[in-house]
Amino acid sequence: MNIEDFTDIVYEKEDNGICTATISRPERRNAISQLTWLELETILADMEQDEKSKVLIITGDPKGRAFSSGGYFDPKAAQMIPDTIKKEIDFTDMARIKTVSALFNFSKPIIAAINGLAIGGGITMPLVGADLIYMAEDAWIGFYFVKRGVIPEFAASFLLPFYVGFQKAKELIYFGDKITAQQALELRLVNKVLPNDQLIPYAREQALRLIPPKGPTRAINLMKKTMHKY
Repeated sequence: MNIEDFTDIVYEKEDNGICTATISRPERRNAISQLTWLELETILADMEQDEKSKVLIITGDPKGRAFSSGGYFDPKAAQMIPDTIKKEIDFTDMARIKTVSALFNFSKPIIAAINGLAIGGGITMPLVGADLIYMAEDAWIGFYFVKRGVIPEFAASFLLPFYVGFQKAKELIYFGDKITAQQALELRLVNKVLPNDQLIPYAREQALRLIPPKGPTRAINLMKKTMHKY
């Protein structure tokens, strides 16, 4: 897939090494389709081969009043995807194994700036892929899979117990309750909670700390590689 064909994500690259991926489906509260996943995979591949790209910030289009409302599949919308792009999508991979692997094995730091609700795949994606997660104080998250009668995807069932312990992980996914930003911080699911208007500036400030001259890129990448060797 070519970057110029993107429809779901706004991808921006800056001269300072910061790249930003903004999930932009405001009419669906920034829900993530199979096409969105493909666009994210394309961004990761593009950054891997670009030495000037140092860190990725993922956030949601504020017009959608959400970071992401999770995954969705619309057969009619899928039919509208050009055949040249559709052939790159495995519609049977509902757990997004390819995307999970691409995110988890991505060599460069990823920062998630959760600027609104993040439910289902909208929260499991940053938990799997982001090295640092910052959250707006009015945002909230939820493992809503149980409310749809499905099991959590995106490796959440495997990784969540590492973050919060087995008993708490089971409670979170068995009930799917709403989790406030402060609760998410107390559960150690996010690194910091900020006022809404400070979220993106803070994420950018932290991103710059990971980039020369403030951050040793090579060393940080090796740290990540070591910690991700499960």
